[in-house]
Amino acid sequence: MNSSDDIRGRLVLDDRVAAGRIRVQDGHIVAVDLDERGGEAGGEGDRALPFVTPGFVDVHVHGWGGHDAMGSPQELDGMAQALLAHGVTSFLPTAVSSPVEELGAFADRVRRWMPAHPADGARPLGFNLEGPFLAQARRGAHNPLFLRDPADVDTAALEPLLDGLRVTTIAPELPGALELIGWMHGRGVVVSLGHSGTDLATARAGYAAGARTTTHLFNAMTGVDHRAPGLAVAGLVNDEAFVELIADGHHVDVALWPIITRTKPSARLLLVSDPLALAGAGDGRMTIGGLEVDVRDGKCTLVESGALAGSVIALDTAVRNLVRSGVDLPAAVEAASRNPLRLLGIEDRGRVAVGQAADLVELDDDLRVARVMRDGRWYAGSR
Repeated sequence: MNSSDDIRGRLVLDDRVAAGRIRVQDGHIVAVDLDERGGEAGGEGDRALPFVTPGFVDVHVHGWGGHDAMGSPQELDGMAQALLAHGVTSFLPTAVSSPVEELGAFADRVRRWMPAHPADGARPLGFNLEGPFLAQARRGAHNPLFLRDPADVDTAALEPLLDGLRVTTIAPELPGALELIGWMHGRGVVVSLGHSGTDLATARAGYAAGARTTTHLFNAMTGVDHRAPGLAVAGLVNDEAFVELIADGHHVDVALWPIITRTKPSARLLLVSDPLALAGAGDGRMTIGGLEVDVRDGKCTLVESGALAGSVIALDTAVRNLVRSGVDLPAAVEAASRNPLRLLGIEDRGRVAVGQAADLVELDDDLRVARVMRDGRWYAGSR
């Protein structure tokens, strides 16, 4: 396409949806012109226009379309391309718990791949390590053989992981966990509390030590008990802490979603997909971290125990589901775009506003992805 483009649609802005036009030039938004009435979109003519949102950003994704984040550069290519079709313009390839040496090899692969990632795929912003510092009793789909206590690992062994590491999960009750949280935070890594059997006081100590977010809220953690509140409560009532929601209806019952959206400031809710490589590839079985998982009827479980083992959705489905639950579209889009970028300290994209990178998504009336723009170029959506 040319170096400039005009996009007309129902623009999903910070606080409303308004009919208007976006002008893109050389990969950036250079103008946003709203219709003269300047109010909410919704007239008969407006409904013929697509919704236009910022590109989605997934900070917790293990694979997609048959491609594993811990696989080869070719698998990372396929994963990035499959995600882009679902409106995900940026992402963090996410590793499961593994020996530290294997995590180092994963980090090296991603670092080497990032400069050469495909232009028609989601942009990698670094990587995420979900483990190995997780509680055995709350390990979920992580292999128990690979879990470690922070006190047993010298930070010198972790230094090779830091370049490109944006997010990592730590259970705050483990020996040495609070010290490791502080160490990671001091080196610019976002620490997420999760896979944890902690009590409320220790969870709060984890946030005080430097943790900033919460891995897949309610899943693999202590929850809402009227006499023994745990990590879920600590994450919900801390206005500064982010919380991840897997909005597939399996990981957290839809009846609980209003508790999250009414409790958390809108800027602190993160939609994540947490999918395995089988996501988008139909039913089947695979091995992740040495454990066999099964996908049937939109649900991914461990073969051995039947426990949930990740989702099979992408962020476009999460946005649709959140809107269908009653959340307005700007708030649902914010949770899938601007908020993950806030978590990572990235400000040059994530909004329909002048000066922002032209990472955009066109959605139809059913909120399905028609087209995706990355760096000012259009690509086909999954619709």
